[in-house]
Amino acid sequence: MKNSINIAIAGATGFVGLELIKILSKHLKSKIIYLCAQKSIGKKIHTFDKSIKTKNLPTISNIKNVNWDKINILFTALPNGEAQIIANKMPNNVKLIDLSADFRLNDPKLYNKWYGKKHKSKSLIKKSIYSITEFSRTKLQKYKIISCAGCYPTSIQIPLIPLIEKKMINTKNIIIDSKSGYSGAGKNIKKKFKFKNLFNSVSAYGVGSHRHVAEIDQQLSKISKKKIKVFFTPHLIPMFRGILSTIYLETQSNVNAKKIYNTLKKYHSKNFFVKVKRFNVPIGTGDVMNTNYCNISVCESREKNKVIIISTIDNLIKGASGQAVQNMNALMKLDERMGLI
Repeated sequence: MKNSINIAIAGATGFVGLELIKILSKHLKSKIIYLCAQKSIGKKIHTFDKSIKTKNLPTISNIKNVNWDKINILFTALPNGEAQIIANKMPNNVKLIDLSADFRLNDPKLYNKWYGKKHKSKSLIKKSIYSITEFSRTKLQKYKIISCAGCYPTSIQIPLIPLIEKKMINTKNIIIDSKSGYSGAGKNIKKKFKFKNLFNSVSAYGVGSHRHVAEIDQQLSKISKKKIKVFFTPHLIPMFRGILSTIYLETQSNVNAKKIYNTLKKYHSKNFFVKVKRFNVPIGTGDVMNTNYCNISVCESREKNKVIIISTIDNLIKGASGQAVQNMNALMKLDERMGLI
């Protein structure tokens, strides 16, 4: 492919890696040169997902065998800590788009606190940018590393950032209840969660201590220019994919639900993948499954100064692989929709 973006994917056999392959396989400007994993070396990716056609796709290899001169972008969909090690060895001509938490937090001490391990690439933090494309598209070219936001934080920040920018809400009282399909926990979900009847029940987890709180607080505090600490409780629900976040807000005295709705509608009017749905109409994850869209609903409460916002995304696409490709498109000054519609 002439003038193609040559790509390597590390972590190709996980849920997110497989979604990345599906998206990039139909992307008009990209060519997958390497598919990397720790295991299954030499196997075809079709082994892991029968819907992926292996024609023109490489067999699985070890990232140690990557010829950096042959690629422009490396996507990493790896366990936390791995992308930092790889980033240290990458040449400057290759951009890294990371889907783990390795470069999301600006303070390495915070990374140590929330992820229980020392940051192995502190010097590269200043060369990285935290990115939800809708808020960072014009800044990406300046950085070596693009750190994609987490799945929950993506669903939460897309509706919240405009309201904090406009000083429309009480930032000391932000309550978030999020529900995710179990794919968000990865393929080793049974090792991570010991709940009984896991696939037939709803389970709260990480109550008051979920790792995504750190990046949510960090990013909202940057916008507000004062410290914000949200109340956040995530839940696993018995479906494979999708996130629904319900956000409870207290508005400023001169702000009501309709003003919140109008603000979000106007702010996101040019963001193709963000859809602010009809006022006061609840939404679900069904409309965003297998898409890169974020749907938002603004609903009135029984009290005038309280508003309920519902935000839905597909955790594997807008919350991960789709957002990563959208970031790549913005980085390379392509149509952000390429490969995603």
